[in-house]
Amino acid sequence: MFGRRTRLAALGAVGLGACAVLAACSPVKVGSAAIVGDQRITVSSLDTQVANFNTAAAPYGSQVQLTSTEVPAAVLSWLIRFQIEDEVAASAGISVTEAQVQQGIASVNSQAQQAAAQNGLHSAQAVFLNAGVSPQMVPALGMYQAQEIAFAEQANGGKLPATTAENNTVNAALTKAQCTAAKSLNIQVNPQFGRLDYSQYTVVPAPDTLSRPAGTPSPASTTGLTPAC
Repeated sequence: MFGRRTRLAALGAVGLGACAVLAACSPVKVGSAAIVGDQRITVSSLDTQVANFNTAAAPYGSQVQLTSTEVPAAVLSWLIRFQIEDEVAASAGISVTEAQVQQGIASVNSQAQQAAAQNGLHSAQAVFLNAGVSPQMVPALGMYQAQEIAFAEQANGGKLPATTAENNTVNAALTKAQCTAAKSLNIQVNPQFGRLDYSQYTVVPAPDTLSRPAGTPSPASTTGLTPAC
């Protein structure tokens, strides 16, 4: 899950002539970090998760490689992914129990512990933090994992895939379901935090609209601008 799901902006004082305030030229409502379907991820809730992240990351020092400017986008990416997975589950008629969520939490903890051992990190929490997940977000990550497991079982005739061919088929079905869900949710990200790269459901830097010399290209990525489905 970590390998596949986590392939893992200072605003200048100019540009007010083009847009007096950020919200005036953005389709995202004031106070929203993103809008996913009819759900708002507020700037306040994102700030809380970023503060949680920073508090948890402090004791780990250089073991956590996300920079302070990268953390908000990394955290927001997961908050968006959680809602995409909720839509995948709803569309597939999947409802997971609390026991399944606890199994999901145990599963991601086990994966993180293995990754920590392989990469010389002190604990599973360091792995979560490097993926952009605060300790307070681990239960939601467990739900995400439980939903993926339930989807895999449903897509494979009621059992988890046991062969490479079955695994490839399930992964293809999940990729398509996530793409369809993301497309249906009409996700809008506040340009203050970036824009959504649909190839990984990751918030990446938005195109730079500030004044720059003629002929100077924007450094922002152009990959994954729209869902590939």
